Amino acid sequence: GAPGLVCVCVRAPGLCVCVVCMTFTTAWRCAEPGQCRGAGTALLRDGAAAGSRAGRDGRWHARSRNYVSESEACKLESVPLDFGDYHPLKPITVTESKTKKMNRKGSTSSTSSSSSNSLMDPLSSVLDGTDPLSLFAAAADPVTALAPTDGARRKRDKDESSAVGSDFEPWSNKRGDILARYTTTEKLSINLYMGSEKGDTLLPSLLLLFSRFVFPYQGSQKELLNLTQQDYMNRIEELNQSLKDAWSSDQKVKALKIVIQCSKLLSDTTVIQFYPSKFVLITDILDTFGKLVYERILSMCMDNRVSLPDNFSPESVNDTAKETCLNWFFKIASIRELIPRFYVEAAILKCNKFLSKTGISECLPRLTSMIRGIGDPLVAVYARAYLCRVLLTEMMERCKKLGNNALLLNSIMSAFRADFIAARSMDFIAMIKECDESGFPKHLLFRSLGLNLALADPPENDRLQILNEAWKVITKLKNPQDYINCAEVWVEYTCRHFTKREVNTVLADVIKHMTPDRAFEDAYPQLQSIIQKVITYIYDFALLFSVEKFLPFLDMFQKESVRVEVCKCIMESFIKHQQESTKDPVILNALLHICKTMHDSVNALTLEDEKRMLAALINGFIKMVSFGRDFEQQLSFYVESRSMFCNLEPVLVQLIHACVAFCFITIPSLSSIFTRLNLYLHSGQVALANQCLSQADAFFKAAVSLVPEVPKMISVDGKMRPSDAFLLEFLCNFFSTLLVVPDHPEQGVLFLVRGLLNVIQDYTWEDNSDDKVRIYTNVLHLLSAMTQEAYIYHVDKVDSNDTLYGGDSKFLAEINKLSETVVSQILDHLKTLGKEETLKRQSQLALYFFNTILAHGDLRNNRLNQLSVNLWNLAQKHGFADTKTMVKTLEYIKRRSQEPAMNHFTELALRLPLQSRT
Repeated sequence: GAPGLVCVCVRAPGLCVCVVCMTFTTAWRCAEPGQCRGAGTALLRDGAAAGSRAGRDGRWHARSRNYVSESEACKLESVPLDFGDYHPLKPITVTESKTKKMNRKGSTSSTSSSSSNSLMDPLSSVLDGTDPLSLFAAAADPVTALAPTDGARRKRDKDESSAVGSDFEPWSNKRGDILARYTTTEKLSINLYMGSEKGDTLLPSLLLLFSRFVFPYQGSQKELLNLTQQDYMNRIEELNQSLKDAWSSDQKVKALKIVIQCSKLLSDTTVIQFYPSKFVLITDILDTFGKLVYERILSMCMDNRVSLPDNFSPESVNDTAKETCLNWFFKIASIRELIPRFYVEAAILKCNKFLSKTGISECLPRLTSMIRGIGDPLVAVYARAYLCRVLLTEMMERCKKLGNNALLLNSIMSAFRADFIAARSMDFIAMIKECDESGFPKHLLFRSLGLNLALADPPENDRLQILNEAWKVITKLKNPQDYINCAEVWVEYTCRHFTKREVNTVLADVIKHMTPDRAFEDAYPQLQSIIQKVITYIYDFALLFSVEKFLPFLDMFQKESVRVEVCKCIMESFIKHQQESTKDPVILNALLHICKTMHDSVNALTLEDEKRMLAALINGFIKMVSFGRDFEQQLSFYVESRSMFCNLEPVLVQLIHACVAFCFITIPSLSSIFTRLNLYLHSGQVALANQCLSQADAFFKAAVSLVPEVPKMISVDGKMRPSDAFLLEFLCNFFSTLLVVPDHPEQGVLFLVRGLLNVIQDYTWEDNSDDKVRIYTNVLHLLSAMTQEAYIYHVDKVDSNDTLYGGDSKFLAEINKLSETVVSQILDHLKTLGKEETLKRQSQLALYFFNTILAHGDLRNNRLNQLSVNLWNLAQKHGFADTKTMVKTLEYIKRRSQEPAMNHFTELALRLPLQSRT
């Protein structure tokens, strides 16, 4: 270049930017590419030489900031809203009215209208107000499609509970699971003999009844073949609706025919995997029929429009109702085939209440005997299931009278709901005691009973007697496997209802039975289950470790892998339930032993995920230990922990966070370099927050000295990846901290920033990376913030440089010198990109630097203003600019020009042309 001028090559020889006028020109040519280096590397090491020259040309001028007013200007305008009765979080309600019209044939058609708030729920504004996800589920799930209405189901559940007690599980809870589980893709068929359609009114003639039911096949035969499962279910639902329509139109005989023919379908087991679902669908029709008949007879008992009470006696039933009830039973008795005769009578079994107090009890033996005549064992089993479903209490009474009924008792305790069994615990215990030991072992019966009592509570007055009766049998078992299978179940019952005294007794008994001949080695799963149950119910660890036999119980876990799993369960429970910090010596000693067991299991073959899990559990324990103001005890605990858990780096990291005394000693021992860098930074921040300025400087210097050791590639989740992005993130965080770090009185102005910049300059970056220049751009952000009269944030009780220097002109001059050096480095990199024909990167970086000037530079300075225009033109010179971004940037400049004292933005906007992208 010409004497007295310094050029920085941006594109190639022949295209330079003059540091005096800041314009791209061909007037000043470099003799050789690369000779014109601007400020150069040495300027970072010695700011004096750089400052003398850069001070003359004055390329960088940071704008003054008023952070308070800027923050206020960025806030959104608050506008009071008056919703009236509407609130955006208020649930939307839909009012629906339905009008039914009866047509000539008795079918119904319905019309509906709905209204809602003016603001519609987006999921309810389509498909007639129904959530489309719910419709999809209903279409895909036949259970939903054929489910009865809520009202009908509640009524049916109420009827069932009135018969067998409120604790009996409603059938509606089971039917959905069955329909969803037992499905098929095979083709199905329906074969119906519906009889003639003439004379369907109910006539008292015995001859007509005989002809209808003894010879039911007179009339039409309807056979539907090759039906899919959904088609089959639709047909069954049509029959169910036909039954209701026939009943409502007073065609009682037709309704009975439908029920009979549907019952006959249960004799077909062709597609055996679908049979359970078929059973559910057909019994739904039988339930509907039984309900209709019962309500019909009940309505005939009304006297002066007052219905009978729920607990009515047969004496209060009038003769007309009794006669009608008998008539129905006589009709059903005339059905020729066994299966429909059984099912239809079982469906109206409840109607016996109108005839006799003992009617149901008298009918059950006969119906039970009828099932013996069913040849197919599957059909017979489901027939028994249906009989149990329509009145279980009577079956229980019959079970008590039978001898050797252990298998039946076990089946009942396994099948029925836990609270149903728990409410009758003493009855079951009495029945268990009377069972024959040879047929079915009693300890298995007690195990089944214990499984139910772990889920539901028996009467409070019976709880201790239940435990004593059960344990008298369990403790006498000689076989260790039989013993532990029962003890595992009853430990939960003990923990659920009793104190640590009873729990300790049970654990002692388990130790006594499982220690001889090392029987515990064959029962680790059951012993683990016992531990899990104990810590589930006793999660006060002071109480848990006061159980005398708990730690001896842990000693039975001799296999290391099992022992570690048990320790993990205990620590997970501690972290989950311990709400307050603790210093209880019993808890600390026990948990240190448990954590030590987990730590010592780590070896070279341990997976990283396992190490992370163990470290997280140990760290959770360390965080919960606090000795308050007793720092000696706290330090002693940390020292002991550091010596015990030295093989898990995340635990050492936690201890470093907990105790500053470990920072200088332990951080260098860690293997992950970015863990070390971040810990130095965090330690320095903690020291700064505690006004320990010397220690903070030492930590920050250690971080600066460690940057050159960052390798080019690091392992992330088992894969090798470039480290540049991680280093960039760390350095940006470091710069944010350096803003508030006061200068050391003996080290000179901005000594930490200069040292970090020297390290960055010497670091070898990837050839295809612009991270170095992006870091320099972030340094400009830092330096611009340092020139402000009051910094954007401070550390409490620490005087930053804005207070120390008070806007001193020499301090600001030093910042400007360093800023000029950084700008030169950025422009030097732009020159290199142009020379290497990496024009797209040059365009992106030019726009990036332009935005930095726009945000932090004082564009009232003509030279800086001209530099920004040149960068703008360079960004779009070769057609690689992001047009959308540049349009938005230009719009932002125009908006800023409307603000007070921002008139120079108007001129700038006029100087920034937009070029179409080729």
